[in-house]
Amino acid sequence: MKVINSISEKHRLVSLPEPLHPLVSVIRVADIRFTDAEIWKNFSVNFYCISLKRNIGGKTKYGQNYYDYDKGVMTFIAPRQVMSLDDSQMDIMSPASGYALLIHPDFLYKHPLAMTIKNYGFFSYAINEALHLSEKEEKNIEEIFLKIDQEYQHIDKHTQDIILSQIDLLLNYCNRFYERQFITRKAVSHDVLSKMEQLLTDYLNDKQTLTTGLPTVEFLANQLNLSPHYLSDLLRSLTGQSAQQHIQERLIEKAKEYLSITTLSVAEIAYQLGFERPQSFNKLFKRKTSISPLAFRQTFN
Repeated sequence: MKVINSISEKHRLVSLPEPLHPLVSVIRVADIRFTDAEIWKNFSVNFYCISLKRNIGGKTKYGQNYYDYDKGVMTFIAPRQVMSLDDSQMDIMSPASGYALLIHPDFLYKHPLAMTIKNYGFFSYAINEALHLSEKEEKNIEEIFLKIDQEYQHIDKHTQDIILSQIDLLLNYCNRFYERQFITRKAVSHDVLSKMEQLLTDYLNDKQTLTTGLPTVEFLANQLNLSPHYLSDLLRSLTGQSAQQHIQERLIEKAKEYLSITTLSVAEIAYQLGFERPQSFNKLFKRKTSISPLAFRQTFN
């Protein structure tokens, strides 16, 4: 696997001149030229990459059944993520336009963004969970890219702070636009919620917990062909709860069922649900219901 450590190296590999700033750069997508196809079949970068692209060769390239808008598409890559591009993806880049913002983690050093950037879940989304922009949203994002590009043309003591403020603004806009995307795709989002609820029901009823343990966010996301972060963010926008909180609610519902209609001991119920230790089950049950499993059972006697 090819690891691209610096922004300068990235520039060279896509046939661009040296960046004006070693730690931050705005690339025009139309200027990208791939030189060695083998490199891009399996690679990672040690910096953040935020891209706004247009005219990317058709909807299927992003794995979507439909687009909210046929305008700009944004993707987000964090350091050390493993990626791949096949020949067809490289070929369709030629008519594309847009921008790619490259940010080395060292550029964020000693700034609050160094930590807060890790809280944006969309850096862990899959490519088919890209952000699709309206014309107005795209204009807002493009203006920020251009301001950053303009700012490092003449580097002085204010440059870093101004660029960091623009990056912070960019991330906040993207957070807002993803929340809008969850809303405008409400029918699709509710379908995901229904499928996830059915997966949990089947998992618990079929007692898969006895062989594979507690249901996990990763398991549900994989079954739904989504990334774990995207699933959690989507559910939080719909219900106010993350995927993990949904799992816990269903475990408590199933535990109440066992406690009320079976004679299984609390420890046996814990194992039935996939807990390795009864103490963990007791702790979760009491945190969610304010009473212990045994006290809950006694309310039925």
